[in-house]
Amino acid sequence: MNIAFFLLPKEQVAFLKTNSTVRQALEKLEHHRYTAVPVLDEKGRYSETVTEGDLLWTIKNTPGLNFETSHRFSISGIKKERLIKSVYINAQMEDLLSLIATQNFVPVVDDNDVFIGIVRRSDIIEYCSNQLFAIKGS
Repeated sequence: MNIAFFLLPKEQVAFLKTNSTVRQALEKLEHHRYTAVPVLDEKGRYSETVTEGDLLWTIKNTPGLNFETSHRFSISGIKKERLIKSVYINAQMEDLLSLIATQNFVPVVDDNDVFIGIVRRSDIIEYCSNQLFAIKGS
């Protein structure tokens, strides 16, 4: 099966730019009720993912950084606790499944590393569950 079947396109995904501020990241996460959001560079390529935990630890450990001053701090300075890996659109399902086991979503890029969307863990679980129950019902 092609992973494009599970792709949530970029137009439907909240993301940040590498020059976004901590405040923008916090507001994006809150608005969409996400725990993590992909970050894209100026050419639209996937750069990294920022998580709630990354933001909280950065606020805790950065003198002068709090919610009121968060608009002055760039997300580029945030230490990431986990590397959220991406896959190419032509990747094999095995590659996707090995990542989805430990990531809430997997960013998907094209041959030029341009971000084209994500595959959500919940969609994979739902698909597998439907397949399992279809087999049991046969």
